Amino acid sequence: MPNNRSGVFIGGFLLGAAVGTLTGMLIAPRSGREARQLLKKSANAIPELAEDLSTSVQLQADRLSGSALRSWDDTLERLREAIAAGVEASQQERQAIKRQNNEITSDSRTAYTDRP
Repeated sequence: MPNNRSGVFIGGFLLGAAVGTLTGMLIAPRSGREARQLLKKSANAIPELAEDLSTSVQLQADRLSGSALRSWDDTLERLREAIAAGVEASQQERQAIKRQNNEITSDSRTAYTDRP
């Protein structure tokens, strides 16, 4: 998850820088011609900024996807181990109950045949 937060931070930082630059240019005391030239240069830089942001978001999504897959695989493995342990415990318990039943049956037969 720290990777996801850093990606969000970078994206927010880049977007904030673009908005701040645009706002600063609009508020700055420049002549109309200078302001238009700066706005034009900034507008030309927006596609590159968007591409950088898109790449950053894609990288973060890939990392998150990989992390989710690893987590899912780990969860499935633990589930398989738990099921195997449960099956083994149930088989052992069944055998123990079978032994108890055999002992009870054997004791009952012995008690019945030992009667006078």
